[in-house]
Amino acid sequence: MPKGYWVAHVDVHDAATYDEYRKANAAPFAEYGARFIVRGGPQEVMEGEVRKRTVVIEFPSYQTAMDCYNSPGYQAAKALRDPVSNGDLAIVEGYE
Repeated sequence: MPKGYWVAHVDVHDAATYDEYRKANAAPFAEYGARFIVRGGPQEVMEGEVRKRTVVIEFPSYQTAMDCYNSPGYQAAKALRDPVSNGDLAIVEGYE
C-alpha cells in the first residue's frame, strides 16, 4: 500500500503562535503515525514560486493522511495556525 504525504508551503506571520500550533499538532500526528520528512529547513527555489517554509509529512497510507487532516485533534491545531499563516497544502499518494 502506498504511503500518503502532506506537502505544504507556508508563510508564517507570528512565530510564537505558530509554535503553539506545532505543540498542538503533535498529538494527532503521533496518533496517525506521521513522520516529518522536511520541516522548514533551508530551501532554494529553482523554478516558479513557493512560500518561505516547506513541510513534507509522511503517513502510513493516503487514507491515514486524509483521516489525520480531518480529525478533531488536527482541526483544533489548525485553528491556531490559520490566523497567523498563509499556506498551500496537498495530500498526495506516494509511488510504489
